[in-house]
Amino acid sequence: MNLYALHDSTAIVTGGSSGIGLACVELLLEAGARVAFCGRNDERLRSAEASLRERFPEARLLAQVCDVLDAEAVRAFAATSEAELGPARVLINNAGQGRVSTFADTSDDAWQEELQLKFFSVINPVRAFMSQLQGQSGASIVCVNSLLASQPEPHMVATSAARAGLKNLVRSMAFEFAEHDIRVNGILIGLVESGQWRRRFEARDERELDWRQWTTQLARRKQIPLGRLGLPKEAAQAILFLASPLSSYTTGSHIDVSGGLSRHA
Repeated sequence: MNLYALHDSTAIVTGGSSGIGLACVELLLEAGARVAFCGRNDERLRSAEASLRERFPEARLLAQVCDVLDAEAVRAFAATSEAELGPARVLINNAGQGRVSTFADTSDDAWQEELQLKFFSVINPVRAFMSQLQGQSGASIVCVNSLLASQPEPHMVATSAARAGLKNLVRSMAFEFAEHDIRVNGILIGLVESGQWRRRFEARDERELDWRQWTTQLARRKQIPLGRLGLPKEAAQAILFLASPLSSYTTGSHIDVSGGLSRHA
């Protein structure tokens, strides 16, 4: 039996060309799903697509350049994926990034950009795929969020506030969409290995430390009980659980994927 029971379902992943999004695409293909994923960077998207097609030659896969903040582009992506892969049963909203800033140095424009990114990177795909999801039995939406939603950091004030709003939005959508048999959940990630952390590693002062030593030291400074950064696949596994029938009685909830970094019960 397939672990996630997603075989022959159509799943959509935004921000799917790297990191957690790409890990989701890989696990979905392993589960036998048909997958459409998008990203803004054409080169990175095509590189990911080529690698996936080599690993999964029989997979039904669509990769399309799309900026999730462009509502028209998202609607076009939704129409193409439905035509090629069938109506979506799963929507994974993963696009987004963090902004390092304090209240004092966050401009009005920066606030607007951050709030628009965190909200409309979810709102636009949900609107575009809603009619498809409504026609599927046991449809599911999963939003990738951050522990900052519950545990804000002063050096990421705009992102923390926007992440808290997204957490609330997930709850609101869960209540509203339940009558359509659509579940809505999210995950709260802590520190997960990513291109951003790799770039910080390359710019490190402690040149004698390798990646494992540097990230272990980082985890110690951040007081992560498990003593390391998370892996994209570990976040993806929680996402697929929420996307699948394995979580059929779960909606409006968030799974903590932070290695114990959360200080909340």
